[in-house]
Amino acid sequence: MITTERNGMATPFGIHGKLHVEGAKLMDEHQNICQLKGISTHNISLYPEYVNEACVSQLTDKFGMSAFRIAMYSAEADDVKGYADGDDTQRAELEKLVIASAEICAKLGIYLLVDWHILLDYDPNIHTDMAIQFFKNVCPSLKKYDNVIYEICNEPNMDTTWAQITNYANQVIPSIREIDPDKIIIVGTPVWSQRVDEAAKAPLNYPNLVYTLHFYADTHKEDLRNLMVNAINDGLPVFVSEFGICDASGNGPINDEETNKWIDLMNKYDVSYVLWNLSNKAETSAILAPTCTVTTDFSEDDFSECGKRVAGYLK
Repeated sequence: MITTERNGMATPFGIHGKLHVEGAKLMDEHQNICQLKGISTHNISLYPEYVNEACVSQLTDKFGMSAFRIAMYSAEADDVKGYADGDDTQRAELEKLVIASAEICAKLGIYLLVDWHILLDYDPNIHTDMAIQFFKNVCPSLKKYDNVIYEICNEPNMDTTWAQITNYANQVIPSIREIDPDKIIIVGTPVWSQRVDEAAKAPLNYPNLVYTLHFYADTHKEDLRNLMVNAINDGLPVFVSEFGICDASGNGPINDEETNKWIDLMNKYDVSYVLWNLSNKAETSAILAPTCTVTTDFSEDDFSECGKRVAGYLK
């Protein structure tokens, strides 16, 4: 059961229901265009403590987010093992956390992005078998939640080509569809999920797919915005499942001018977007200050400069 009303108001799921894709647009069950706006966790192997109902509830109520992305790293990062290179106990704990996230989001009536977060394992084909295992393990529990969206490869990078991503997707998507036939699936694109133009030239042959574009406003500017618009005009449904308001390292200065250009453009084209990241990591992109020691009941002093801007991006 997914909550359709909270505090006397319709929830995002109550407004939109189950989503699907038509052409280049994300559509709701009433045949209206749907644009989701949300926040992503950081690595849940490193920051599992923020995946709790009180935290997600406060962020939903404070910022009006309609989507929550849980970033489950597929391989080691920051000296912490991921799903593919961890042991069976860690994998089981990560699966439980993902399923708990779905229960939290269902209770709040918001959408959940389940992110197989490849990064340092640059080519998703490196861990195809583990990705299939993960989705086969969690999909039976997630199938009943019509607010769930699957993201199968966060940021293919280095020299990974669209053909390699296609090879991976053609194995993972059927393994999901076999269990959960028609939910939205987000597919990453080459060069840290920037080259949506390559996906537009050779889109995958499955319904209800969207394609990932990621940007960091102080690094990625007009050229990438033009590339996104051209891909959309070519008929590609684009979903910005991760963006930052600083540089591509997740650090550096906040660039409000370029961020606002991106926000305005995404709103113009009804592109859904998710801000990176929910943690207290000592970096610009974290929405909590490094001095924050709580995992809910956040005060204004607990939010970073990025966090203090979130409401303006999501509402």
